[in-house]
Amino acid sequence: MTNSSAFRTGGLGGEGAQPVDRFAFREAMSRLGTAVHIATTDGVAGRGGTTVSAVASVSDAPPTVLVCVNRQARINAAIKANGLFAINTLPAEAQDLSDAFAGKGDLTFDDRFALADWHRLATGSPILRGARVALDCRVTDISEIGTHSVIFGEILGIELGERGPALIYLDRAYHRI
Repeated sequence: MTNSSAFRTGGLGGEGAQPVDRFAFREAMSRLGTAVHIATTDGVAGRGGTTVSAVASVSDAPPTVLVCVNRQARINAAIKANGLFAINTLPAEAQDLSDAFAGKGDLTFDDRFALADWHRLATGSPILRGARVALDCRVTDISEIGTHSVIFGEILGIELGERGPALIYLDRAYHRI
């Protein structure tokens, strides 16, 4: 016996095909394990950060990544105005930091940043000391899709942290691997 659910997929495609509903999509995405990151920025529009899971490599020439940020998040406008961001991939022990940057506890950005030790690389965006990896980026392109901005960034600096257990989000819960 399996513990599975079926969702209508909208048919075979083409004319008359309907997209899956939001609940089915969110349930499907919850089953994709992903590393947990904090995206940060600093500059003329101010300093900010948010927990993100949608980060992907795009190209190695030039080295480029993408990050998806909710269009309603305050940091979205700051990244766009600053033109800079960093991706800080969290080690397994950083669950509380992830929660803080996800907005749990109603902390100000200053209070969130005070929870950890940060420094700067090329762009001036905050880099987490102890991150598994930090990617310091300049915004090169932005696509607005649904509720999120897909922000592309050329990597101007990389900091490799210690190898060890990573913080993963899967089935709507944190895990260590």
